Amino acid sequence: MSDITIVVDCNDADFARDICAALQQFPDVTALLPHHRAVRDAQYASCWFPDPQLLTRSPGLKLIRAASAGVDHLPPALFASEIPLCRVIDEDFRHGMFEYALWSVLWFQRHFDRALAHQRTQTRKLYPQRAAADFHIGIMGLGEIGGYIADQLARLGYRVSGWSRSEKQLTGVTCYRGEEALDHFLGSLDGLINLLPLTAQTRGILAAPLFNRLPAGAVLINCGRGEHMVNDDVLAALESGQLAGAVLDVFPQEPLPADDPLWRHPQVVITPHMASAAPAEVIARQLLENIQRQRRGLPLKNPVNKHAGY
Repeated sequence: MSDITIVVDCNDADFARDICAALQQFPDVTALLPHHRAVRDAQYASCWFPDPQLLTRSPGLKLIRAASAGVDHLPPALFASEIPLCRVIDEDFRHGMFEYALWSVLWFQRHFDRALAHQRTQTRKLYPQRAAADFHIGIMGLGEIGGYIADQLARLGYRVSGWSRSEKQLTGVTCYRGEEALDHFLGSLDGLINLLPLTAQTRGILAAPLFNRLPAGAVLINCGRGEHMVNDDVLAALESGQLAGAVLDVFPQEPLPADDPLWRHPQVVITPHMASAAPAEVIARQLLENIQRQRRGLPLKNPVNKHAGY
């Protein structure tokens, strides 16, 4: 038996095998898939939508790491346990999210959405160029990823505001906190980027009550969580003109059902949950680093606040 035994419990078999292969590159590590008879002896776990019975099947776990930045895919039993939870935060992952956000902003700011619509009708039409400083971007969620994206967009000259549950201070970003500041945050935006964690308070937040607080003609970029969004309300806001367009990477049900009208809406860009992803090698390396930190009695990196849910 190796010094470190890890169960890799993911609902995507290829993803699980990739993580196992990455872990096996390290000495003294045994990586097991959930059906292996030795999972009962596993000390650590890497998870993506794991079996709800994970703790029963591997009762000796000392550390659980989500194979992602979000942790809403973990079953409630893991939050209720005494076992530390951690998540993946990586510079390349953060920058990948920024690239997706920047592309989405440029799509609307530079009128690529309109250019594509005119291409479909073989029409040539020019639009006035809009400077970054004249395009007001609001970011909901100023954690590790949202704060990074806000900072990067501000450095590029955009007017950036951010909203979060707790107080934040970011250079070049106007920060708002709490429900009482939401109207001020939303009231002058050209584009809204959602990067909130999924909690009981944020579930369904991208819905008519919020859209109606935006200026008419604002655009929505959702690369947070699918369950933040009420699809029918997004569609209604697009049809009424309250939203001028949307770039949507995540949905309450994935893949989005083939008959969902969002697929065919001319003002919507749909991407397949591709805003960013941590490579298996990063997931493996960060898990093993935290295992060593735990063994040495050092603070874990990227811990999950179980009470807050992220």
